[in-house]
Amino acid sequence: MAPVEDFKPATTNQPGRLFPQVNSERRVRASLAAPQANSVQLDLGGKKYALTKNEKGIWTGESLPQDEGFHYYQLLIDGAAVPDPGSLYFYGAGRLGSGIEIPATDRDFYSLKAVPHGMITENIYFSKLTNSWRRCFVYTPPGYTNDQKRRYPVLYLQHGSFEDETGWAMQGKANLILDNLIADKKAVEMIIVMDNGYAYKPQTGMQQDNNARSVSVFEEVMINEIIPMTDLKFRTIADREHRAIAGLSMGANQTMRIMMNNLDKFAYVAGFSGTSNYPGTDTLNPETFLDGKFKDGASVNKKIKVLWLSLGTKEPAPFPGSVGAFRAMLDRQKIKYAYAESPETGHEWLSWRRGLYGFAPLIFKN
Repeated sequence: MAPVEDFKPATTNQPGRLFPQVNSERRVRASLAAPQANSVQLDLGGKKYALTKNEKGIWTGESLPQDEGFHYYQLLIDGAAVPDPGSLYFYGAGRLGSGIEIPATDRDFYSLKAVPHGMITENIYFSKLTNSWRRCFVYTPPGYTNDQKRRYPVLYLQHGSFEDETGWAMQGKANLILDNLIADKKAVEMIIVMDNGYAYKPQTGMQQDNNARSVSVFEEVMINEIIPMTDLKFRTIADREHRAIAGLSMGANQTMRIMMNNLDKFAYVAGFSGTSNYPGTDTLNPETFLDGKFKDGASVNKKIKVLWLSLGTKEPAPFPGSVGAFRAMLDRQKIKYAYAESPETGHEWLSWRRGLYGFAPLIFKN
C-alpha cells in the first residue's frame, strides 16, 4: 500500500533540510544524493529499508509506521553505516549519529511554548578520582537569576548506556518538561544536574599492560565531587530533603544503588526502565539484594519520600522482568512506591520523558 502523501520535514532535521520526513502514518521517508552508490538503505527501528535511485542519482524510500517518540537511525551506503546529512546529530549507541522525532499524541508536555524558560549551562570540572576533565550540564529554572538569595532543591538526572551527559538536554528535553511543569504550577522550581555516568579509576602501568577491566567509580564521583561542586557553584539547599536522584536504564541501576548506599544524601529516587542489576533470576532476595538495603521495609519507607518506577509497555527483555522482580520484592517488603507505564513505547526517549514528567511533580513538595 502506498504511503499517505502528507510528509513533512522532521523537527530533528538540520536547518533548511527537507529530509528525512515523517507523515501522518508515522512513516519515515529518507532521501540521499549518491549517484555512484550501488545500494542505499535506511536502518531504523531494527529493520533495513531499501531506497530506490532515480535518474539523477537520488535515492529515496520509506519505512513502515514507527512508534511515537525519538529514534536513532543511520543510512547504509554500499553496506557502510553513515549518519544522514539531513539530520541533527545526537550522542547515542556509543557515537554521534542521526536521530528522528516521530510526533507523539501527547507531545504538548515537552513542546517549546511561550512560557518562562530556564537555562542549561555547561559546567567543566577536573575529577581527581578519575584524573580527567569531565563536564555536566546544569538546568537552572526560570526564576533562578531574579532572586540572588533564593536557594533551590536539586535533581541529579542520569542517562543510559552508550549515551552521555547531553542526552537529557538534547533527546530527553528535560528543560522543556520542567519549564512547562513549572509554568503550570505542577512542579516546584528546581536545579537539574546531568552528568556522565561513565567514570573510571585510572589504571596503573601493570593494569594497562594486562588490559585489565576498568573499575567504575561513578558513585564516588557523584558523592565526593559532583554534589559538593554543585552545592559550591549553585544556590542549592544542601540537605537530603532537597535532593533527588533519577536515571534511565543503566542510569536507573546506578541511581538506585547510589540512593540506597547514601540515604543520608537523598530523599527521592526514580528508575525509568530499570532498577538495579541482578543475576538472572525472577526473584529478588531482600536479604542479599544490594547488600540487604531493602530488607527493612519500614525503615526504607521512613527514609525515602518518593520511590518512582516507570516502564514502556513495549520494552524488550530483560527490562519488564527486572522491573517486575524489583516491584515484587518491594511489595513483599511493604515498601511504598509509585509505578507508571508509558503506552506503546519501548526502550527509548519518549518512555523516559514520560517518566520524568510523572516524577518531577512529586518531589520537593513537603
